[in-house]
Amino acid sequence: MYEIAVIGAGPAGASAALFTAKAGKKTLLIDNDKGMTRRGWYENYYGIPEIGGPELVETGHKQAVKFGAELVSGQAVDLIRTGDAFTITLESGETYEAKHVILATGVATDLAAKAGVATEDGTEPRIKTVVAVDRTGRTNIEGIWAAGTVAGVSVHAVITAGDGAKVAINVISELNGTRYVDHDVLKA
Repeated sequence: MYEIAVIGAGPAGASAALFTAKAGKKTLLIDNDKGMTRRGWYENYYGIPEIGGPELVETGHKQAVKFGAELVSGQAVDLIRTGDAFTITLESGETYEAKHVILATGVATDLAAKAGVATEDGTEPRIKTVVAVDRTGRTNIEGIWAAGTVAGVSVHAVITAGDGAKVAINVISELNGTRYVDHDVLKA
């Protein structure tokens, strides 16, 4: 069983998975390869002069895997509570279990709605519905969190990446029972 499963592997999801894996949490990252980030060109992403969407997404995946996240390809089609965890079923029939789930599904809210997660009207242009979250990324279902565009933040990749990191820090903090901080320092 995974401590944390992240559904959606664009900037929000990969960022969340990189933080949770780096914190030593057994992390699953599910990528359906349908995210809008892959179609973009980025010249406004902090720290990167310019980058194509496919390269940005692949870099995020590599970072998450480097720290121990398991990356699987597939479309999550079901998310149900099973005891004190959640079972995620992929279109292929594969199933995975996790204590916490972070939804980072971009513009897609169908899986969240099917799982009973509350939604609300979106505020971004062309984003009609988002998952209702509190300031930490919690949804109305304990153990299900949301980050990025699906959680109502701006569709800009750098913002969704930051939101994924924020939600991951909050999940890690809850699991640890104390506030988690991840700061690397330059090696001398």
